[in-house]
Amino acid sequence: MSEIKKKQSLHKRNDQLADAKRQLEILNNGIFANGELPKFADKISESGQLPLKPKKLEILQINVGYMCNQVCEHCHVDAGPDRKEIMTKETMQQCLDVIKNTGAHTLDLTGGAPEMNPNFRWFVEEASKAGIKDFIVRSNLTIIRANKKYYDLPDFFKKYNVHVVSSMPHWTRGKTDKQRGNGVFDASIKALQELNERGYGMPDSDLRLDLVYNPSGAFLPGDQTSMEKDFKKALLEDFGIHFHNLFAITNLPISRFLDYLIASDNYEDYMYALVEAYNPAAVENVMCTNTISVSWDGWLYDCDFNQMLGLKVASKIKHISEYNEDILNDRNIIISQHCYGCTAGAGSSCQGTVA
Repeated sequence: MSEIKKKQSLHKRNDQLADAKRQLEILNNGIFANGELPKFADKISESGQLPLKPKKLEILQINVGYMCNQVCEHCHVDAGPDRKEIMTKETMQQCLDVIKNTGAHTLDLTGGAPEMNPNFRWFVEEASKAGIKDFIVRSNLTIIRANKKYYDLPDFFKKYNVHVVSSMPHWTRGKTDKQRGNGVFDASIKALQELNERGYGMPDSDLRLDLVYNPSGAFLPGDQTSMEKDFKKALLEDFGIHFHNLFAITNLPISRFLDYLIASDNYEDYMYALVEAYNPAAVENVMCTNTISVSWDGWLYDCDFNQMLGLKVASKIKHISEYNEDILNDRNIIISQHCYGCTAGAGSSCQGTVA
């Protein structure tokens, strides 16, 4: 594949894996259809955890658009500069109406690069008035250095006491740039240093700065606590950088990571690894049990991964404009084989390990 094609989203390339239905066909057939591996529903039914039901809603996660300044190889959103799906101000207002009345304590804004939505700052300003306990923005860091109009983001985040959760594949340039593109490491380091200058990530600071690690290949993440120590030691010694926590997230076999698994002939081995590492204790705390995911066009999903597979919530309430928390909390959570990624080993969620 040419370098130019690699820098385009699957959507832009008209790749078959840009179609959520095609991804689900792959996940539901082959080694799962012939019984070589147990389907996820069969696995959790063994421990009496089917149907999977939500608990009290804690996190409202809103994807404000798939546009991004990066084209990362593992991206389950298939985000990139060529993606035009952006949340409108009207849908944002519908989200704000819900934010003001939800029982959730955490608001989690994601993308793409959420900062690229033209109404992002207005949304943050308005959402901050709702008094949510934890207000997260998931930043890829490089957006801060991508263009002059983003240079003041560290100050903007500080003004609204935004909890910054940032992607950082590794503490070395080679491994980071391999996964996210040339120049990403240096831009990320600069952005982290600027956030530190504003007080983000510093010991005893209330300005929260957490990093996210995704494996760079067809393997599960290592122990989150050990990796956090290694990240902190290396980034402090080499660049004087501080941060609070590291979240280790398992790559799910969706979108561009699924494309990578198939192209590298690693799909079946990876699925075997996920199934073999299945941990029923992780099922108790998977993020779909305490989270609602809202897409850029306002549809509701059990999680960000189900959103990318087009699996809307199993409820008569399916859109943010008709939101009803009590009715939504009475639904069954929709599952498929990708759910093994969240229940392997110590488990995985947008907040890191769960077991």
